[in-house]
Amino acid sequence: MPAGAARTAGSGTPRPGGPGKPDSAVVRDALGVGIAVGLSGFAFGVTSAGAGLTLLQTCVLSLLVFTGASQFALVGALAGGGNPFTAAAGAFFLGTRNAFYGLRLSQLLALPRAAKPFAAQWVIDETTAVALAQPDRRSARIGFAVTGLALYVLWNLTTFLGALGAEAIGDTAAWGLDAAGPAVFLALLAPMLRTATERATAGIAVVLGLGLLPVLPAGVPVLVSALAAPAVLWFQGRRARKRQDGPEKDAPEKETPR
Repeated sequence: MPAGAARTAGSGTPRPGGPGKPDSAVVRDALGVGIAVGLSGFAFGVTSAGAGLTLLQTCVLSLLVFTGASQFALVGALAGGGNPFTAAAGAFFLGTRNAFYGLRLSQLLALPRAAKPFAAQWVIDETTAVALAQPDRRSARIGFAVTGLALYVLWNLTTFLGALGAEAIGDTAAWGLDAAGPAVFLALLAPMLRTATERATAGIAVVLGLGLLPVLPAGVPVLVSALAAPAVLWFQGRRARKRQDGPEKDAPEKETPR
């Protein structure tokens, strides 16, 4: 569930000893994010049921996995007839970003050791964004906790309602609800593409994914499209080296004194 993180002016990250922020303002902002994103769990419930997962399987996914992009990737691959292991690999790949969030949040929140395993379940895009947007450690902790709690409860509740509703209406494809998951995912992803590098990476990934969809098993195109990121980084590095070497190569050679 992608989201952009606001930054503290000047430093780019929250300052543990910086000026405070009213707790009510932090709670208000955190609840706004949690409620807005949590409602999209309904789309996941519908998509998961349409992919053939039972109500119990769908709810367990949201309870244990709790990372929207990975969940959508998993059920999307299964809906396309993909191998469960391939689908799980794609979901796992998307979920690895949370490990990097955890490294940053571990330093910022400085939670007691006993609380870290429980807090790890809530390390996702939205909680990271809200925590990083705060000016001090206390506000970051409140923002992380309120966002995580609101989103976890609402996401799981709407997942249940979506899956239950999908079972009641029958064929989700006939209602066009099979497109709900991808539509929500794209709506969450689009605001993150702010730079030319990010847009180029996304564009190449789309071309790879759609181009290989007819020739590769379901779920595999998602994994292959991940090659877009290293490809763009390699191209940027090569162009930067050319710019550095260019002036030296183009410079006129000095004549050797005779």
